[in-house]
Amino acid sequence: MQPYRRVLTVPGVPSTMALMFLARLPMTMNGVMMTLYIVTGLGRGYGAAGLVGAGITLGMALGAPLLGRCFDRYGLRPVVAVCGLGTTAFWFAAPHLPYEALAVVAVPAGMLSVPAGSLARQILAALVPLSERRAAYALDTISIEATFMIGPAAGIAAITAFSPTWTLSALGVLFGGTALLIWLVDPPIRDDREPVVAGVRPKLRTWLSGHLVATLLIAGGALFVLVGTELATLAALREHGDIGKTGLIIAVMCAASITGGIIHGAVRRSLPQGVLMFLLAVLVIPVGLAGHPWWLLMLVLIPTNLLCAPTLAATTETVSRIAPPQVRGEAMGLQDASTRLGLALGSPVVGFAIDHTSPAWGFAAAGLGGLVIAAAGLLRRRTPEPAPAAELAESSC
Repeated sequence: MQPYRRVLTVPGVPSTMALMFLARLPMTMNGVMMTLYIVTGLGRGYGAAGLVGAGITLGMALGAPLLGRCFDRYGLRPVVAVCGLGTTAFWFAAPHLPYEALAVVAVPAGMLSVPAGSLARQILAALVPLSERRAAYALDTISIEATFMIGPAAGIAAITAFSPTWTLSALGVLFGGTALLIWLVDPPIRDDREPVVAGVRPKLRTWLSGHLVATLLIAGGALFVLVGTELATLAALREHGDIGKTGLIIAVMCAASITGGIIHGAVRRSLPQGVLMFLLAVLVIPVGLAGHPWWLLMLVLIPTNLLCAPTLAATTETVSRIAPPQVRGEAMGLQDASTRLGLALGSPVVGFAIDHTSPAWGFAAAGLGGLVIAAAGLLRRRTPEPAPAAELAESSC
């Protein structure tokens, strides 16, 4: 555990991780809360709810690189202030808007969400030396898993126990409160020791290389696999009348991912991102063969989930290593966008496979689809290795 001890002794890292954990919690709640509000409060179907959810996700994907570029240019406080005010206003207004208005404002509301994921990674890159970033990003990925174990369940409990107006407004307060905390703390988003020339921005072609594009595609492929696996798991449990075991199985999946993340961050040398992604996808393909009973399905899901956190942490480590400091916010935003697009693509593709075949083929579709996306990235990677970030920063002079 020495790598983790070294990371946690870096000034600012423990408080940053705690702050970003709080900032991510409302983001893990908003999807289920909006879905339940539209279905139960507005009397619409799950398709209509999914349309609004997809709009928010698309907005986040479009906004992440733009907000990252704003972080690079204007700093943290102005961007967080605008995003915090915009997101708070949306969630306060949401319970008073008709469905049509919600569908219209979903995309701009998503674009104004504080990009807590990419911001956390950018702050860690500024605080933690390059040699310790694997452990730092492993801890960050473990924190994400923990928020997903808590956030959706808390959101469901809140909106079923209280009125939709009160619950969605409280979510707005939570978004605004965490944005205010980030504004007050004002953590660094760039290491002062890194070679940066004020006002000079590297040309896009010098840093958006084949290597970086491949890394982003692999990240999108990983999220395609993960969301497809969850969807196929739900379908398999529903098919055999075991839907009540969903919470337990998802908790085990998250625990397996956390375990894999701990191991990834602790070892001296881990597997490359491409190998981790390949194993993540291949191990999920045959899961459907053991879809019943539920406890057997839970056991066969453990190996693929052990690779979840390591794959995502390795992606972040690669992006932080090859992106120049003065565009790191935009690069981290592109990573955020690629993962959200993987999520958005995985659900309909795997859902189509399940609807026209069976849940077992849903697992196969999740794995094979992820392999196709990752393969496109690996083919794109067949370009010369980019210069390290420091060299690119100097070449921009």
